[in-house]
Amino acid sequence: MKEIVITGENLTLDDLIAVARGGATATLSAAAKTAINKSRDYVDELVRAERVVYGITTGFGEFSKVSIANNQTESLQKNLIVSHACGTGDHLPSDCVRAIMLLRVNALSKGFSGIRLSTVESLLAMLNTGVIPAIPEKGSLGASGDLAPLSHMVLPLIGLGEAYFQGELLSGAAALERTGLTPVVLTSKEGLALINGTQVMTAIGALTLYDTLNLLKLADITSALTSEALRGLTDAYLADIHAIRPHQGQMDTAANLLTLLKGSQRTTKSGQIRVQDAYSLRCVPQIHGASKDAVKYVKTKVDIEMNSVTDNPIILAEQDLAISGGNFHGQPMALAFDFLAIALSELANVSERRIERLVNPALSGGLPAFLTKQGGLHSGLMIAQYTAAALVSENKVLAHPASVDSIPSSAGQEDHVSMGTIAARKAREVCFNVKRVLAIELFAAAQAIDLEVPGAEKGLAAGTETAYRLIREICPVLNEDRELYRDFDKVADLIDSGRVVEEVERVLGVEL
Repeated sequence: MKEIVITGENLTLDDLIAVARGGATATLSAAAKTAINKSRDYVDELVRAERVVYGITTGFGEFSKVSIANNQTESLQKNLIVSHACGTGDHLPSDCVRAIMLLRVNALSKGFSGIRLSTVESLLAMLNTGVIPAIPEKGSLGASGDLAPLSHMVLPLIGLGEAYFQGELLSGAAALERTGLTPVVLTSKEGLALINGTQVMTAIGALTLYDTLNLLKLADITSALTSEALRGLTDAYLADIHAIRPHQGQMDTAANLLTLLKGSQRTTKSGQIRVQDAYSLRCVPQIHGASKDAVKYVKTKVDIEMNSVTDNPIILAEQDLAISGGNFHGQPMALAFDFLAIALSELANVSERRIERLVNPALSGGLPAFLTKQGGLHSGLMIAQYTAAALVSENKVLAHPASVDSIPSSAGQEDHVSMGTIAARKAREVCFNVKRVLAIELFAAAQAIDLEVPGAEKGLAAGTETAYRLIREICPVLNEDRELYRDFDKVADLIDSGRVVEEVERVLGVEL
């Protein structure tokens, strides 16, 4: 079992996936423990000296004007958690919650939060033993961090709230008892250190980003298979064309398509069948490439945020400072995840247009209407295109940016909020829809090829033939109408597994 060493400095997206989805455990580095202890010692000095520091010797938000006595410290921290646990909606899936917990520990391990080492280790123990706090997905403004959902993360840590253990929803206290852990009694600064941060939006967005990176490659593979089904032209993918408009994503996509279609007996050149293709084929480098460049930007932001301190106040022990800043504000992530949703949406937008070209006899170049041999008796893929169109239309709504909205809170103290967690959740939903549209296109392209070439030799290129055969392993040719949602679910699961991209890259000997 892989173990991730947490330093606060170098957590990667692959590390996050290993813990969130792969069952890897995590442990604190020696340097992280030293940094946590040093920061905590300074907070203890502040408390002993009764210095006025936000969230340590004062209330929170608008109540920062209220001083808190030393003997009320534990009550202050507990009250913070229980009062802020106001989330609603369905619980976040376990991979999101595990990612949230890992990111929170990583941020705390940098040593600028003033939390006790024992508290961080207790949160880490929950993660490693499989206690999954029940976190409602809605209720965060993404401004003073993800206050509401992170409070739900903390509830089981202090023996309250609810948590899943081995698939069963239990009280927080019962979940701890099942694993031999004991509730933590929070002390000065700790409640604020645990909930004032951007880990919920970052976790949801980072997992979506990881899935998007797979979909970007899959979209190239899928469009190449469709190009073969429609006897597409490869002229528009030549490197010289893209070198004179050198957007990196565009050049990379054009190169991918030439690699994927190398050796194909089904593609054509300009003038052989037609002079040019429609944009949904001809402009794949420009369309997919623009999304790739956008996603690359998002990844730079996620990489930074995963290894950042985002709580408040920031403890700078060496400078004898406890600064109430604004690192908790989610705007950098809000804009990035809005951009991610837009970039993802376009993958499905153009994919649906290619599906239309496959099923529409006026556009397909001679393929049977709706890719069925007995049109009329059978409807074939007629309604599959409806589903793709519905998902694309839904994405257009979801792609409206959340970050352009703001509602003041806390009596006007928090007068601009990011809505970053809404942006991340929307991007996740868009990603789900895009995957389904691409699944339909993959299925349709394979069906079109089988209708035109019934025999064993399809004349496909090595890369696309690999994708085609993976589809045929789970979905037979559609000779008569059947419940297609089962096929599309199978293809979506295949996409989730990563096998299509992995196998195609293995056969080609390149990374797309």
